[in-house]
Amino acid sequence: MSSATDLDQLIRAIGDAIVISDARGAITLWNPAAERMFGFSQDEALGKSLDLIIPERQRQRHWDGYQKTVTSGITRYGNEVLRVPAVHKDGHALSIAFTVALLHTQANEVAAIVAVIRDESSRFVEDRALRKRLVELEAKLAATQAAESS
Repeated sequence: MSSATDLDQLIRAIGDAIVISDARGAITLWNPAAERMFGFSQDEALGKSLDLIIPERQRQRHWDGYQKTVTSGITRYGNEVLRVPAVHKDGHALSIAFTVALLHTQANEVAAIVAVIRDESSRFVEDRALRKRLVELEAKLAATQAAESS
């Protein structure tokens, strides 16, 4: 891709949410997939804090990590996937997975953080149900083995 138009088209067309926020955490880019995922239009999101999509109970932890990343210029989530809760405009909980990229100024300071986000809510629910079923089966097996040995 060689033109900004192609990059803009990619950002609009991609199925994962792309959210860019400045060093203070204000949203500067919100693609159509982010609109679909979180329920906020681009106009509602641009210029707002990331608190828009962060559950209240997670905000302190988020901002501590965010500030550490901005200050240090280092993140391990460029290659590792981070899985966290998020919140939709209507208030329902989401389970999201994302990686981040850091954008720097010419002075090599962090200017913005890019998050490429996928909604994994259904996978999270399925995994929780499987773990619950496994615990139930292990308990049943243990009870059967205990009965057989007595």
